[in-house]
Formats: sequence, structure tokens, C-alpha cells
Amino acid sequence: MNSKSIRNLFTAPMLVSFLVFGTMPFWIDAIGLYQYLGLEVMIWVIFALAVNLLLGYTGLPSFGHGAFLGIGAYAFGLTQFNIAANLWVSLFGAVAATAVLGGLVAAFISHRRGIYFALMTIACAQIFFFIASKWTDVTGGEDGLLNIQRLPLDLGLAEISIKSNFNLYYLCFAAYVIIVVGMWRLVNSPFGKIITAIKQNDSRVAFLGYNVWLYKWIIFTLSCAISGLAGALFAMAQEGAYINIMSLQWSGIVILIVLIGGGFISFWGPVLGVIFYFLARDILGAYTEAWLLWFGLIFMLMVMFKPEGLAGIWQDAQLMFGRRKEAPQACPEPNHAGGD
Repeated sequence: MNSKSIRNLFTAPMLVSFLVFGTMPFWIDAIGLYQYLGLEVMIWVIFALAVNLLLGYTGLPSFGHGAFLGIGAYAFGLTQFNIAANLWVSLFGAVAATAVLGGLVAAFISHRRGIYFALMTIACAQIFFFIASKWTDVTGGEDGLLNIQRLPLDLGLAEISIKSNFNLYYLCFAAYVIIVVGMWRLVNSPFGKIITAIKQNDSRVAFLGYNVWLYKWIIFTLSCAISGLAGALFAMAQEGAYINIMSLQWSGIVILIVLIGGGFISFWGPVLGVIFYFLARDILGAYTEAWLLWFGLIFMLMVMFKPEGLAGIWQDAQLMFGRRKEAPQACPEPNHAGGD
């Protein structure tokens, strides 16, 4: 791999995010926050990036994607309990189960678009939510699937315990690095250009000879698989799987996160949105129990006055700073003091 390929693979914002998240456990306590918050942020960043593959890049609004986060959590626990108490097997079970169910859903809804696509995702999510709440012998119903273990990380020559939030955080961070690098390559590949074109006008893409249904099916299934991975990590963090994360509330919150971050215009929008959401939750929540109301008002103002979100504000700031740097310096006053 030459230097140009490396530069294309690892961008400056990517390296900055790796530096910030990679060192977070060492400075998060110093700024008055706590270790588990960093763990939540890392998991939800992965989930929000998965949702943005659909919403921001392909223009497919999935308002029931929390169901796949929950499916990943349940699948991780069920694989651990019934197949093998091995971290890699359980993670694979979570990703595979979510991808299969996501692929089945995508097969029925990929021919739809716009509001019809969104409504069908809600309907499918409610079906999964109903199954999880009523199939008590398997899912535990409203009590949830309890006693999910943080299984050791088996590296062949050694095992690393991830029972502490610190160690589990770095497992999530490793997953984040892999997801970000892979997703960045995907959206900047010819495949990524096609799904972006589908977002703009899927009819024209179909006229060019591309199978739009297949591309939608692939991207929906991939998004579900990544969401399942986030769900498995969330199950380890919570040491259980619960039906509340499958509710429409959580599906709506992740959409708000993506939009307020600026996922429509930037790959990094979901990352900014997750950070903003959790900081708002903890800072505003320290002053009022109605913090979500204030977060909703901030979202409304953002949609009204800056629909590009936080990423748009950042881009405007960069543009303004660049213009100031490029502005010509004022010409010096002419020296009229001359000799006789």
C-alpha cells in the first residue's frame, strides 16, 4: 500500500477521532464525567453510523432501527447461553442473526421509498418488539434477558478480561476503528457513489441499469448487521438485554442524533450528534428532569435555522476562518514625506 492509499484510507478527522476516543478513559474523569459514559458514547456512535448509512447516504428513513439494536443484544445473550460461552461466537451470533432478520425485512420493503419505507420499518419494528415482550420463555419478556456475561477476550495465546468498564471500552473502541475504516472505504467506493445517487434519484439510477432494489437490500442488511454488533456491545455493557431499547422512542432518538449531528452532509455527523446528545443528557439532566424537552427545543431550532446540523456549523466556521486567512492585507499608507 503506497502513501497515497494510506492517506485516502486514514483521513485527518478519522485520526483525530481515534486520538480523542482512544485516550478518553484517561481524561474523562478529570473533566467531571465518568467511565461508563464513554462506553455509552462509543456504542451509540457505532449504532448512529449504521443508521446514517441508510438515512444520510441512501436516503432511507428507518424509524424502527432500535429493534435491530435490541435483536443484537438478545442474540448475543442467547448465543452465549445456548451455543457457546465464547465472546467471538456470541458476537458472530449477534451480527449474523441481525443480518438475517434485517435481510428478511429488507426483502419486503426495499421496493418502497420515502414515507412508505419509513412506515414499513415502524411496522416491522413493532412486530419484533411484540415478539420480544411476549415470548417470555426465550427473551424474559419485560424482565429482560439477565445475567449476560462479559466474556473474556480470547486472543489465542492469552485471554483478556473485559469485566471492567475500562477494558470493555477498548473492545468497543477497536470495533469503532474497524467500522469507521470499513465504512469510510465503502461510502467512498463506486458502491458508495451508487447509493448516494439512489438518495438523489433512484429512478434515474434504475434507468442507468443498476438494480436499485438490490442496492437498498444490501445497505439495509449491512446497517442492521452493524446495529446488531452495537447491540451485542450494549448487552455486555448492561449485562442484560431489555425490550426498552427496541421501542420506537429509542429509534426516534437515534434519528434525532443523526440529524442534529449533520449526517446528511458529513460522515462524522453521527459522531458529533452522539457526543452532543450524551453531554446534553448529563449536563441538562443535572439541572432538570425535563432535559429531553430542552434537547427537543434545541433540535427544533437547529432544523429551522441550521438544518445541516453541527457538521454544517463546523463547515461554516472552517469556511469563515479560511476566508479570513486568505483576505489580502491592507495596503500600507503611502509615505508622503519626501525631500526637497
